[in-house]
Amino acid sequence: MRAGSKYQYLLHGAGCPCHTPEFARLNARLTEGFSRRNILKGVAATIAASALSAAPALAASNDGAILFKNVRIFDGLQNTLIEGRNILVRAGRIEALIPVSEPVENVDVIDCGGRVLMPGLIDSHWHSLLCAISMEVAMTAQVPYVHLVAAHEAQATLMRGFTTIRDVGGPSFALKRAIDGGKAIGPRIYPSGAMISQTSGHGDFRMAYEIPNSSQTNLSHAEQAGISSIANGVPEVLNRVREQLMLGASQIKIMTGGGVSSLYDPLKSLQFTPEEIRAAVQAAKDWGTYVCTHVYTAEGIKRSIRNGVQCIEHGQLADEEAVRMMVDTGTWWSIQPFLADEDANPKSSPQQRKEQREIAEGTVRCFEWADKYNIERLVWGTDILFNPTKTNTQGRQLAKLAEWFSNVDVLKLATSRSGELLAMSGERNPYAGRLGVIEKGAFADLLLIDGNPLEDISLVADPDNMAVIMKDGRLFKNTLA
Repeated sequence: MRAGSKYQYLLHGAGCPCHTPEFARLNARLTEGFSRRNILKGVAATIAASALSAAPALAASNDGAILFKNVRIFDGLQNTLIEGRNILVRAGRIEALIPVSEPVENVDVIDCGGRVLMPGLIDSHWHSLLCAISMEVAMTAQVPYVHLVAAHEAQATLMRGFTTIRDVGGPSFALKRAIDGGKAIGPRIYPSGAMISQTSGHGDFRMAYEIPNSSQTNLSHAEQAGISSIANGVPEVLNRVREQLMLGASQIKIMTGGGVSSLYDPLKSLQFTPEEIRAAVQAAKDWGTYVCTHVYTAEGIKRSIRNGVQCIEHGQLADEEAVRMMVDTGTWWSIQPFLADEDANPKSSPQQRKEQREIAEGTVRCFEWADKYNIERLVWGTDILFNPTKTNTQGRQLAKLAEWFSNVDVLKLATSRSGELLAMSGERNPYAGRLGVIEKGAFADLLLIDGNPLEDISLVADPDNMAVIMKDGRLFKNTLA
């Protein structure tokens, strides 16, 4: 870590707030006389037919050609800017990087005035349906309202420069369909669907009074809403994974360890047996995709990797052996900047605060190990959850990583490196093309920055520094018009 770093002493909240005592009391009040299943009826119809149609006008068709000239290019791959080239965009793709001396006819021209053009940003750990609502709203509002808030936040996400997100928990299938179909504005979504958890695991949001329950006909609120899905034993794991694949999951999310705020699953608990993990991996592999997992501890990481999991989410309590194991096996590591700063979430109990400090100290240690081992399969994400006042910190949280990595490496984490992880979905990839790079044939997801982010990484933290935001060849922002 850099000498004098402000992150030497940390305290940050980690884990899911759904397991707090406040959650339990709130959920108890809702139980009597409240039919959750009825709320779920008509979610898709409500979204498609009403409020989403009232969204601001979508960007113009991407059929026309646009030429970016007088521009410097960060292509997501190289350590220096490319100069002496114009960028031609046509039909949603980057058609060519053209020498500035080569004339191009019948195109709309954007004179970039020497600004830096870069790929759109990618957040590899996002919760589209759960980031912009509080825990109280999540447990009291009608589910269609939750979807509509998510659609509003999706537009804000795109306008922060995040043109793609990997959704690792929540029913984002309808939102994705609305965005892809031009009914809503937002980033590309790689959905995982429901988080798959064992009983008492990190995705089991039931209260104690709901136990026992062995019937899939009496589902908890979180299960009915598609936030989580409980599975015990190989047959149930296979079933739950296959259900999410049927709904359209591009990758599968399971829970193989505990969290800080959980009532039932201790932070250092091991979850799912090796046989259950292998079953999830096999079901995903049979459909051409992979499994990622929520886990913090070294033993949980090792068990997950030994049984075929290909991406670790979090992992802040890794030991050096677990880090080397990730390197040796080519396992992806999706890590979040859980740091004691203005974005930290305070916790109430002494035990929670103790575990938060442990996670925060582990975050710094893992960033140092990632730098030491030059881990190539490293990506970042925010994991903003039930925190509507903090969604606008998305870019700022990316910029924090410059405490440990060079500016260009930070940008690579959120562009080309994340694009490589998304491609791991293989046959389940909903977008057939390269993301996170500027090269011929790649998707035209582009940001034009006022300034040079390779010199000043804080530029990506403020959307006001983005003169142009383009996704799929469509201009959603253009201050140069």
